[in-house]
Formats: sequence, structure tokens, C-alpha cells
Amino acid sequence: MDKFRPDTFLPLTPVAFEILLALADGERHGYSILQEVESRSGGTVALHAGTLYRALARLLESDLIEECKTSPDPANQDERRRYYGLTSRGIAVARAEVVRLEGQLRAARTRRLLKGARA
Repeated sequence: MDKFRPDTFLPLTPVAFEILLALADGERHGYSILQEVESRSGGTVALHAGTLYRALARLLESDLIEECKTSPDPANQDERRRYYGLTSRGIAVARAEVVRLEGQLRAARTRRLLKGARA
């Protein structure tokens, strides 16, 4: 019996969560992850290469992501690039983090911390 519990990884660091979100649409290489995070956040979150690759190493070690053997687009294969994708464990942890954050958002709305919030 698998004793894996996604909540044991929570809360995720903001960087880890951003990476998991970037990989939710499919496999990406490191620079593509940087671009996706910056684009999605409107530039408010800017990952630096060192931060990204340390976080990727931790996520790989935790089996939340995996290094893919081939490029998602074989026509653009570049052996210098490493591609990463979510594992089933990574998907479960990302979903658990979303549920946790939704709970915090509900609490903030209940306490009228957000503009236009209704109880």
C-alpha cells in the first residue's frame, strides 16, 4: 500500500509552486520555465537561473518532477537542453497546494481582506 500523502509536502515554496504550475501544461526546458513564470506573473516573479536549477534539483529529488528523455518537439531537439515534466506525485502535490491556497483565499474573503469581498 502506498503511504504517499501529498499534504506532507505542503506548504510549497513559492518557487516550487511556480515551477509546478509552469509544467502543468506539459514538458519544458529550464529557460522555458523561466519565461512562463515571468509571463504568467506579469513580470512580478522573476526566477534567476541559480534559483531555478536548485529548485529543479529539489523537485527531482522529491520525485515531483522528472527529467524527460526526449524533447516534446523532436524537430527542435537540442541535446544541451534538459526537459522536465510533472510526475503523478507532482500533480497530486500541486493539486493539494491549490486546495490549501483556496482555503486561505476563502478565509481572507470571509475576513473581508480583499476588495469587494463578500462573506
